[in-house]
Amino acid sequence: MSVEREVAQVDPATSAPNQVEVRVRAEPDQLSVMRAVVGDLAMRADHDVDSIADLRLAVDEACSTLVRLAAPEATLVCRFQLTGEQLSITAEVLSKNDFGPRKDTFSWRVLSALADAVSTSVESGPAANGSHLVRIELTKGRTAQV
Repeated sequence: MSVEREVAQVDPATSAPNQVEVRVRAEPDQLSVMRAVVGDLAMRADHDVDSIADLRLAVDEACSTLVRLAAPEATLVCRFQLTGEQLSITAEVLSKNDFGPRKDTFSWRVLSALADAVSTSVESGPAANGSHLVRIELTKGRTAQV
């Protein structure tokens, strides 16, 4: 198994505090990386066991959906940001199609049930080669401790 590492220069003045960005090939065998990252971040943010499991499943559903839409050789990018008691996840991929994830599927219902809020968007890609940036954003707050 080969591991690719991408080192990026990040300007501290423009980067968000408490944000982690992960980039992997947009392939199903890379989804475990995203599940592991969100699980670790949620655990460190003191989310309960059920919330951590929900986040892992939600990230898996979102990323699986994007992998199916991804252009060949695309990169799946996930940004995880902790703000107070809320964990926000933005996942995106370049696609040749100009449509986003279908919202009438079982997968979308599962995703919507696992997260507090879910949205999707499609933008014209950064290059003028007919690609589109498909994005799924979700948030989940920490449940009250009893």
